[in-house]
Amino acid sequence: MSKIEGFKVRNYRALHNVQMGKFWNENDKAPLSPMTVVIGKNGVGKSSLFDAFGFLADCLKTGVEEACDARGRGGFERIRSRGQSGPIEFEVYYRGDGNDRPITYELAIDLDKGGRPYVLRERLRQRRKGTSTGRPLSFLRLQEGKGIAWKGDAATASKQLDTDDTNVNIDELIQKSESAETEAVQLDDKRRLGIATLGSLKQHPRITAFRRFIEGWYLSYFTPDAARSLPLAGPQKQLNVHGDNLGNVVQYMEREHKARFQSILDRIAEKIPGIQTIDTLPSPDKRLLLRFNNKGFVDPFFAQEMSDGTLKVFAYLLLLEDPNPPPFICIEEPENGLYHKLLESLVAEFRAHATSKKHSSQVFVTTHQPYLVDALQPDEVWILEKGLDGFSTIRRASDHPVVNAMVEQGLPLGGLWYSDYLDGK
Repeated sequence: MSKIEGFKVRNYRALHNVQMGKFWNENDKAPLSPMTVVIGKNGVGKSSLFDAFGFLADCLKTGVEEACDARGRGGFERIRSRGQSGPIEFEVYYRGDGNDRPITYELAIDLDKGGRPYVLRERLRQRRKGTSTGRPLSFLRLQEGKGIAWKGDAATASKQLDTDDTNVNIDELIQKSESAETEAVQLDDKRRLGIATLGSLKQHPRITAFRRFIEGWYLSYFTPDAARSLPLAGPQKQLNVHGDNLGNVVQYMEREHKARFQSILDRIAEKIPGIQTIDTLPSPDKRLLLRFNNKGFVDPFFAQEMSDGTLKVFAYLLLLEDPNPPPFICIEEPENGLYHKLLESLVAEFRAHATSKKHSSQVFVTTHQPYLVDALQPDEVWILEKGLDGFSTIRRASDHPVVNAMVEQGLPLGGLWYSDYLDGK
């Protein structure tokens, strides 16, 4: 499956300089695990980290100016780290498949002379085939919408293009790198990502694959009230971020996977306490109404009558049962509205899905619930804290040998966190 092995953010809200996992020049670091959970107190930056993924996805979908204003972000100056004047920067270290060479994506966003956000720099890099060390070579490099791209997936880029000088003369690099394998690029809109445009062209398969990877991310802003709504009839392939198309997804699953759809509902019912069976009832306007058959009751309950926790668990499990799941699932505080003893089984479902050899997704979760953390291993947990300068810092729980030893002795990780053993001070 496609996987993020490392993620770096600079100047995004409280995330002045935060990095997680492995990068091409840090081979001593372990990559992000298939399931990654970030823990921390209120106000340390968990929501900012969650939104950093959402912001990057929005930049690809709508452009950087619209992304700065979307989801109540309030514009570039509101999301740039306070007191900082540099660009907002992201780095994603990504592997398309288990044996693929990793790709590094770098993005810098700043304000132009007119005070509007635009793409300052953008780059994709990958090592040559057959190599596992050394500097990866750029196959896309843009400076203010202008630059060069390598065609195909086997071409080797010029080392001239891979200087780390951010003030590089892009016109000179284009001249030095001109060949039949290259393509000069000039975007007509510097507020759109280059991967959005070039990723639609057949001659750039590596850029296309990375664009599709980000386009496939699922970030959950699920709200039970939205899931209780009755949307207009019409099947939809995947749950949207708020969950208000839950009925449409059920319609899609029932239509496209009819033979296995009821078995999916039966498996989900087994995992939700108090639910005996789940089925559907067609409405007069051809919608599928969800019916939950509770143990001890003759008449079923419809989704509009179910608890927040039941709807949330159903939505998450339906997402995991998708025959073509998103490559990356990001969920903020899934514990909200759930009985604490249900969290262990939910984590087990997330982990089983993330580590499956087929139909799997990388799962990224933020939480402040020790009961959820009890079900985790140290290498799956990252601890986010506020530094003395007011900006966030992050570290992996498994980097602490005492924590590893205590977990090996059978002490739950959430209990250690509650008892301040994970406190970095």
